[in-house]
Amino acid sequence: MTYHGRTIPPPRVGIVLGSGLGAFAEEVEQPVTLAYREMPGWPVSTAAGHAGKLVFGYVSGVAVAVMAGRVHLYEGYSAAQVVHGVRELGRLGVEALILTNAAGAIRPDFATGTLVAIADHINLQGVNPLTGPNDDQLGPRFPDMSEAYARRYREVARKEACALGIRLEEGVYAAVSGPSYETPAEIRYLRAIGADLVGMSTALEVIAANHMGIRCLGISTVTNPAAGVTGTKLVHDDVLAAGRAVRGQLGALLKAVIPRLVT
Repeated sequence: MTYHGRTIPPPRVGIVLGSGLGAFAEEVEQPVTLAYREMPGWPVSTAAGHAGKLVFGYVSGVAVAVMAGRVHLYEGYSAAQVVHGVRELGRLGVEALILTNAAGAIRPDFATGTLVAIADHINLQGVNPLTGPNDDQLGPRFPDMSEAYARRYREVARKEACALGIRLEEGVYAAVSGPSYETPAEIRYLRAIGADLVGMSTALEVIAANHMGIRCLGISTVTNPAAGVTGTKLVHDDVLAAGRAVRGQLGALLKAVIPRLVT
């Protein structure tokens, strides 16, 4: 397969790497790397901790496409631009999509460094990537979201985490627009409506993927307690450092999970 003039293996699994989690892209074997800025139409990552490159190759013998970095609404991009990468992976034929992110813990028992499989999300970003005319070639006008994060994929992740001795929790992710961190009052509100985690990404991409019939696995890395949970000030450098601290565990889990998603 040729993509933007480069020969790539047709990817079966797509992976989106969040803040401080981009090191997994270095685990790809036989890599073919394209910077977002080299590909017309691709929005360029500007947030710290997002490399802004697309890496094709193999992980655990499976052909993958890894987005090392994403773009966010708070960077000034539209909802359509935020999901551009996921749309491209869908057009390339990926069957499964793994989305990772850095998240603040609303639940006090989610310590920094905990990995959490996302069971569901609450989209509070005020936009939806499907707004506007529907492209029937991509998916239906009103896609079902009752299993936005595939139950079977979560079961696979739990089994593989257990085998590796990795603690993997499960929770509901609230997506907000940012870039300011949430106030303590907002965190109390999010807790009241059922959120366990909060972050500034993922939900729009999952909506777009489900629209295209791509099943999703979401894994959050808890990089900090949410505002007001401990009284600690929130600093992005701490988020990046926490992401780096768990990259070994996350990488091992992804390597174990990827082949199980396409069998």
